[in-house]
Amino acid sequence: MLNIKKVVHNILEVSDPDDRFGKAFDIFLITLILLNVLALVLETVDPIQEVMGDFFYWFEFYSVMFFVVEYVLRVWTITLNPEFSHPVWGRVRYLFTAIALIDLFAILPSILPLLRLDLRFLRLFRVMRIFRLLRIARYFRALNIIIEVFRSKKEELVIIVSFILFMLVFAASLMYYIENEAQPEAFASIPHAMWWGVATLTTVGYGDVYPITPLGQTLGAFIALLGIGLFALPTGILASGFSEEIKKRKSISSSCPHCGEKLED
Repeated sequence: MLNIKKVVHNILEVSDPDDRFGKAFDIFLITLILLNVLALVLETVDPIQEVMGDFFYWFEFYSVMFFVVEYVLRVWTITLNPEFSHPVWGRVRYLFTAIALIDLFAILPSILPLLRLDLRFLRLFRVMRIFRLLRIARYFRALNIIIEVFRSKKEELVIIVSFILFMLVFAASLMYYIENEAQPEAFASIPHAMWWGVATLTTVGYGDVYPITPLGQTLGAFIALLGIGLFALPTGILASGFSEEIKKRKSISSSCPHCGEKLED
């Protein structure tokens, strides 16, 4: 049984370029995920859905069965990873890792209908099948770099996002009190004014809601200018994060894995 567990673990988790079975499994899984996303897109086209509705149903059914078995096998074999070696707590820790949660969210939308919930509510979860596309992140270095950048810069991003949310609430509150009397329908409440705040802070400016009083227009112009600089901050943080992560990976790849000394060209 232990030998079987090791073989399954090597195919699922160990990225060995010489492992033909593991490589073939990775290619098959990536192809299946992409086909699932393609099916999700095509089944929203009525003429295609009318002709291929049964095919989409059974393709989804067998895909989910495969993903469920794969998920269970990953949980079963993960204890061979030293980081999750404990038979109980190791598996619990693994279940709450980002990649395991993505795997779970990829299959949940197809399992939830078995609980006999309100069908109108289930339509939302069908869209969540797009999470299957995120599973490809474990196979592509570029996507792993993106995840690592967000992880390393999470404190700075949280601060910036918090400040943006504060500015949104502040601007919407001011605009509500300025414009409510002149436009009681467009600025009926602070949440209504937040739609204007989002469109203005992001400099999209849909033009469906806008201030008409002189004071409101002055505030709107100031918020629009502030939005240009405000949304440049996360861009700068992520750009520096990408630069640091790429330099770090280049430094690791050019160093000896045993002694850490820089290798000669």
